Amino acid sequence: MVCGGWCGSWDGEQHNLQEREASPRGASSCKAGQNTPLPSWDQDVPAPELPYLMAALLVGLCAGLCFVNSLFGDFVFDDSEAIVNNNDIRGETPLSNLFHNDFWGTRLTHPSSHKSYRPLTVLSFRINYSWGALDPFSYHAVNIVLHCLVSIMSLRVFYVVFGSRAPRAAVLAAILFATHPIHTEAVSGIVGRADLLCALFVFVAFLSYVRAVKQASEEAANRKQSCRWLRRCGQSNVYLMLTAAATATAMLCKEVGITALGVCSAYDIILAHGGVIGRTVILLVLGHSTRAVSSWRSIPDGVVRRMVWRHVVLMVTGVGLLVARWVVMGSTVPSVVFRSLNYQYTYSMNALLLILPIWLCFDWSMGCVPVIVNFSDPRLLTLPVLWVSFVMLLRRGMAQGRGSQTSRFVLMGLAMGIVPFLPATNLFFRVGFVIAERVLYLPVVGVCILVVTGMRELCLAGHLGRRVIQAGYLVLVVVFILRCQQRSREWLTEKQLFNSGLDVCPLNAKVHYNIGKVAADAGDVMEAVRRYREALRLNPDYDQAMNNLANILKDQGHLDEALHLLQQATTLRPDFAAAWMNLGIVQASLGDHGSAENSYLTALSHRSVYPDCLYNLGNLYLEKGDHQAALATWTNATTLKPSLAVAWTNMLILLDSQGLYQPAIDIADQALKHLPNEPALHFNLANTLGKLNRYQESESHFLLATTLDPTNANYWANLGVLYHRWRKYEQAQQSYVHALRLNPTLRSAQDNLSMLLKATGKITR
Repeated sequence: MVCGGWCGSWDGEQHNLQEREASPRGASSCKAGQNTPLPSWDQDVPAPELPYLMAALLVGLCAGLCFVNSLFGDFVFDDSEAIVNNNDIRGETPLSNLFHNDFWGTRLTHPSSHKSYRPLTVLSFRINYSWGALDPFSYHAVNIVLHCLVSIMSLRVFYVVFGSRAPRAAVLAAILFATHPIHTEAVSGIVGRADLLCALFVFVAFLSYVRAVKQASEEAANRKQSCRWLRRCGQSNVYLMLTAAATATAMLCKEVGITALGVCSAYDIILAHGGVIGRTVILLVLGHSTRAVSSWRSIPDGVVRRMVWRHVVLMVTGVGLLVARWVVMGSTVPSVVFRSLNYQYTYSMNALLLILPIWLCFDWSMGCVPVIVNFSDPRLLTLPVLWVSFVMLLRRGMAQGRGSQTSRFVLMGLAMGIVPFLPATNLFFRVGFVIAERVLYLPVVGVCILVVTGMRELCLAGHLGRRVIQAGYLVLVVVFILRCQQRSREWLTEKQLFNSGLDVCPLNAKVHYNIGKVAADAGDVMEAVRRYREALRLNPDYDQAMNNLANILKDQGHLDEALHLLQQATTLRPDFAAAWMNLGIVQASLGDHGSAENSYLTALSHRSVYPDCLYNLGNLYLEKGDHQAALATWTNATTLKPSLAVAWTNMLILLDSQGLYQPAIDIADQALKHLPNEPALHFNLANTLGKLNRYQESESHFLLATTLDPTNANYWANLGVLYHRWRKYEQAQQSYVHALRLNPTLRSAQDNLSMLLKATGKITR
């Protein structure tokens, strides 16, 4: 079996060490062992042995087949904040912003920052944006390609873990990894790219570390180097530096990347050199001191010293990365019994999702997993199941003697399942989620190792026929693929995604909130109100639901209830800028201009770059009669957001109403540089030009307005007025008639047409 690249040459060295351990008595035994082919560890696994390239192709095809329908999905859920509304991915934003802002585009030092520092992931979004702006197809395509690459890389990882004498096991594990439904969120949700990139570089770090271990053994036997630089530092140290660099890169894609160091450490202790160091530690833990001493003495010279050196490098790398991240983010240090019980219950839920990925949801917060508050809660029964299962696996992994290679695989499976999950355990720092399917992308590797190892044990036990086990595996893979396809279809649109969450988490306030948001965007106001009220029933302190419900109630004229909701939202979250702005709008509608101005200014104090708030503040100044303040405020708004058409239009209309025609024309010309296809700007500019008797210029802008918005009756009516004044009566009549055809109740068009017909003697009944 040839697996090539990183893993092939290392596997050979690993098993040569194992072979020497099996024949410790002299050279003749070693020679005999070298001529006698060793039996394959996975020879009883019911699967064919495939060449590496064919195996890699099969794994990649399975990975792509699972999620190919994601290509046609929209930006959903967190994609909107991380991509659509994130200025950091746009070319006009300085590239340096990526290294000062969090994943969502907020300054890391800002109090509201999520502290998720993933500049390389944001950079990949920026590259996507340069290809096709905000067309989601290319973003989804990159995610699928990355998942295929990670799955193929997992094949190399499994070859390393199982060794060259277990090629069947490696392929079976890689196919399970490629098709596991828990990956759907990471692949179909574009923000899951952070997990895909992180996993890719974690695998690079792991395989580089494996090569470092191999090179260290080779250098110990042969000190000759072909290069002065390599002679000074050794190829093993070069691979160690590559491990550190890959880990740092993984961490810049997602924070969990630092766990690559723990996986490398576990490999060095459990699998490297035939697992002799891990076996020695286990014997010591079990109290077999005599056997531990004997095992220690059998360790080849220099192995422990080189392992200690590698762990020093891992430790220095880890501490350096953590300190660097701490400095960049400006972080601070973040009923004990029931909190611990709830944490452990979430561990069991995560384990269940890995083993039985039936109940999948885009969000597990806000009541999706009710908190355990008393000892009579039946869910506490899952805790002994979790820990008994863990202890049994650990016991099997610590078993010595016959089957010790299987024991090492069990321990490595546990390590690769648990270590990448540690950042989500709340053991070291508080995390902002209860359960998140994306964080399970890497721990699936450990589950796949345990499943395939268990298959091999079942085959050896003989309780189930090989055909039954083979059929069971095939059914599992087919079910996984179908589940991935079903789940990825649910990720195509927000409406499908959020509705799917109701089946799993009907008590999740965020599910109802998001369904309400989609309904509001679609114009289904009644459904939106119903969902927002349900979200508030489930979570009375849900400030975002209060804000959105208040907006709808404001538009319906229920100003008192909207006022109460917004006051409550700003009390719960004093820095909620959007709620302060909306509160100002409601207060202005109620005639309380003083309070409205204070609310707008409070919103701006929490969000300095807030052109929409400046626009509304300008409207308030206009109502108060302070025209200069209104113009200044709208000017600031358009400076921050040149595409804010309503602010440009208001400035143009205000200047025109004051008889300042030339300044109005100047403003219109400036606005059209940013919004050349905005019909309202052409329409209002045409009105101003008409008042100056610049008929031809006015006509051209009226025609542009009617072309851009052909169903607007007012545009046609005013075009008729222009022709009327220009004495082009036939064209004026045609424009009036067309305006009335669009809106028969338009009184101005009726009156002007009547005047025109009287003046021209064409009076009709």
